[in-house]
Formats: sequence, structure tokens, C-alpha cells
Amino acid sequence: MNTTAIMVKDLSKHFKSKINRKKGNKANNTLNGENYIIRAVDGINFQVERGEIFGFLGPNGAGKTTTIRMMTGVLRPTHGKIEIFGMDAWKQPLQVKQITGNVPEMANAYISFTGWENLLFMGELYGIPKKRRMERGEELLKKFDLYEKRHLKTKKYSKGMKQRLLLCMALMSEPEILFLDEPTSGLDVQSAKIIKQLLKQYNERGMTIFITTHDMEVANELCDRIAIISHGKIISLDTPANIKRLTQEFQAIDVYFANGVKEEDVKNIPAVKEVQVIPEGFRVIVDNLTESICQIIDYVKSKNIIIKQLNTHQPKLEEAFLTILERGVVNG
Repeated sequence: MNTTAIMVKDLSKHFKSKINRKKGNKANNTLNGENYIIRAVDGINFQVERGEIFGFLGPNGAGKTTTIRMMTGVLRPTHGKIEIFGMDAWKQPLQVKQITGNVPEMANAYISFTGWENLLFMGELYGIPKKRRMERGEELLKKFDLYEKRHLKTKKYSKGMKQRLLLCMALMSEPEILFLDEPTSGLDVQSAKIIKQLLKQYNERGMTIFITTHDMEVANELCDRIAIISHGKIISLDTPANIKRLTQEFQAIDVYFANGVKEEDVKNIPAVKEVQVIPEGFRVIVDNLTESICQIIDYVKSKNIIIKQLNTHQPKLEEAFLTILERGVVNG
């Protein structure tokens, strides 16, 4: 069995635009005669394994949506190749569409249809037999907490309800791969939670999911691996845990003592690189977390000092993301 669900090789998308001489040129754009060549996606390479949730992160204008539009057959690449389970996405578009579901960022259901009618119509487009599409529609609406509103016109749905309905529509054909462009953007907490929980469930059953998002919580919770794209190039590709470690130049421990301890005393502990005063305690910057905790404990024992509380800090994905963008780190 081919374990690679998606293979992207040397993928680029260039757009032509008129020169605006006042703005100047970005590093990944060039002049060509009287046209301004915008390299929205600039020779990227990656692959997504079967059963993986793969996250695509980047600032606005980085190339995320352009990439997913090329992968789903909406936008033709300038250069490069996209394969879905070994099939060329542009040479075998019908076969690829039969095994993929897609929820674009700006997608909308048919607002004059009810939620139920939207699902049945989508099932009919995919050639799903009537009995099965009735069963599938009911199953999905119940899972996404929309069944009670199935006969309501979609134009009366809230944004969260519409987003859940779009996911239902994308799942009607029981796709092997699901593409999602900013699926939780602007949603209320409840709708975002429902979507995240259900995406986890479908992934546990073997579905491959490709997701672009600005939501670091979504990326951290859901994704097995993350690619960070900036100015059309992938600058980091790894697991969320490893990406966070990339920026972990030092580790921090917050220590709260029960009796008076001076800043100078804490600085004398060998493993301590830096001490920052925080309310009722100290933030200790160290290289080796385990070794440093042992040294701190030995120190307080020798001085008969009582520790009220000790907290270690783990790097956050958002902090790592911003640091990688600033550095332009290329990894993987």
C-alpha cells in the first residue's frame, strides 16, 4: 500500500501584475518587462502520509490558500507536480475529486436550500444512491449537531452552523482526504470545539486531513506535522513538539520560596544563567531543566529554605511560529 497520500514537488504559482514603482520589490518577486511577477508559491516540496493531519501555517499572503487551491484543482500551477495517492491532480482530476473533500475558506452552501437539501444535492452530485445519501445525510447532521435545524433555510444559519454544514457537505462522499482552509476562523467556541472533536474522530478512522489555519490552538491540538510558509517558501516542516523545540534556546523555571531569598543567592546556583524577578518569586533561566531542578533542590536543602511552588515553562507554538518567521529558519 502506498503510504503517501499527497506528494507536492517543486510547486510554484506566479501571477503577473502591473509595476507599482512606489512600493518597490519583495525578495521573491521580480520584474519582467512592464509586468511585476508575483511568486505567490515559490518551488515548495512536501508530502503528507496516509492517515496524517497535516497543518499549513503562515501569515496573510504567505501562499497558504494559493497552495491549497492548486492541490484541489481550482488553480493551475505555474510549475511543479501534485499527486494524490499516486494520481496526478491535474491529469486525473475526476479520479482525484472522487476521493477528496474540500472546504474552501470562502465557501458557502446554497442559501435558498435547507441544510438537508444541501446534503442531498451534494450526494446526488457524487452519484451516491438515494438510500445511502439519505442515511449519510442524517448521520452527518446528527454528528455535527445540525439535525434539529435540517429543515431550516441555510441563509438563517449562524456562521458556525454554516461552517459545520460545509463540512457535512464535504464528507458526504466519504472522502479519503479532506482539505480544509481556515475551518475554525471566526467561529464561536462551541462550533470550533465540535469541529475539532469530529476532525479527530474522522482522522482516527483513517482519514487524511490537510488543514490551513491561523489558529495555533487548532494546529497544536490536531496536527501530526506542520509546515510553515512565508513569502511562498516553506521555512520549517516538523512536528509541533519539534517546532517548539527549535526556538527553545533556554528553559525557564518559576520558583516561589516560603521565606526570604535574595536574587543574588539564586544567581549563585551553578546551573542558573539568568534570574528574573517576578511577583513573589524568581524566573530562573537555565540550559538543562532536569539538572537545574536538582541543583535548586540541593541549594534550598543546604539553606533550609522551603519552596512553595515550582513551575517549568514549555514553549508555545505561537511563540515558535513568530520566532521562525522572524529568523526565516529553514528546517526539513
